[in-house]
Amino acid sequence: MMHSTAIHTEKLTRDFGTLRALDRLTLEVAPGIVFGFLGPNGSGKTTTIRLLLGLIKPTSGTARVLGFDVAREPEAVRLRTGALLEHTGLYERLSAEQNLEYYGRIALMSDGGRKARIRELLERADLWDRRGEAVGRWSRGMKQKLAVARALLHHPSLIFLDEPTAGLDPVAASAFRQDLVRLAQHDGVTVFLTTHNLAEAEKLCGQVAVVHQGRLLAVGRPDDVRRQVEPAPTATFEDAFLHLVQQSASA
Repeated sequence: MMHSTAIHTEKLTRDFGTLRALDRLTLEVAPGIVFGFLGPNGSGKTTTIRLLLGLIKPTSGTARVLGFDVAREPEAVRLRTGALLEHTGLYERLSAEQNLEYYGRIALMSDGGRKARIRELLERADLWDRRGEAVGRWSRGMKQKLAVARALLHHPSLIFLDEPTAGLDPVAASAFRQDLVRLAQHDGVTVFLTTHNLAEAEKLCGQVAVVHQGRLLAVGRPDDVRRQVEPAPTATFEDAFLHLVQQSASA
């Protein structure tokens, strides 16, 4: 089911003691796009994802994901979303097929539906012929492909990806980016992506948000963000990003 808004937050705030990790974030993410959530380390990106998945509760403010309130209905949110965060979530002594079988059973997928979906995802990732191999022997790029298949196994409408191309070689990273574009354009999946690769974000993302020290600095298409930088539009998106962050740091 396609929702009119994939993510909507209103003054979403999270404090850890005296540290404000996220400061009154108001944001709307349209469905079926790759959305880039960008900022330096410590900007509140991972905290935001954890809030949107209902893994932690906000100090104040609200968030709805696929129409569900993340504070009151976290299980409904997680049932309909996928996530690839800091760890792949793969069991390295198991084969690729066994990993997906395990997660499919956890998701209570039917036997027929689970097996068909596993084959579909492994074939799409060019991993079907290696489905019986223990994934501990695989390259980082292959593991990352399998981890995305794990996140997509239960047909989620939205997936969260936290630095998914970090550590991948250029060829693997390029192939991974093409997979993300296909997910959004052909499968209608909303992709919420954090990355430090600004060139990657500019190419991939239909919309981006720039955050620093928990505060939202700008949101829109990459070109719009570049043009809105004051006092004059900058030449590149990376220049605009750096200008916004530096301006925020000196405020």
